[in-house]
Amino acid sequence: MANSPQSKKRARQLVRRTAVNKNRRTRIRTFIRKVEEAILGGDVTVAANALKAAQPEIMRGVTKGILHKNTASRKISRLSARVKALGA
Repeated sequence: MANSPQSKKRARQLVRRTAVNKNRRTRIRTFIRKVEEAILGGDVTVAANALKAAQPEIMRGVTKGILHKNTASRKISRLSARVKALGA
């Protein structure tokens, strides 16, 4: 357990940051889920719009330190490939 004042403060900060990061991660997953549901629905325009909305959210996760850059790029690439295949 935290003993020094600095370690107590860091423990308090950790709780706050964990809550913020959890909300961001949940938001990103929601956007990804909307794209996947649109793909399963079979509507190209809805899927494309959902992907267009999800891309900035995913990349924002990179800048905030939630996702690694390559992970985010891979997710966007795979989602866009699925949307493109839906249109073909």
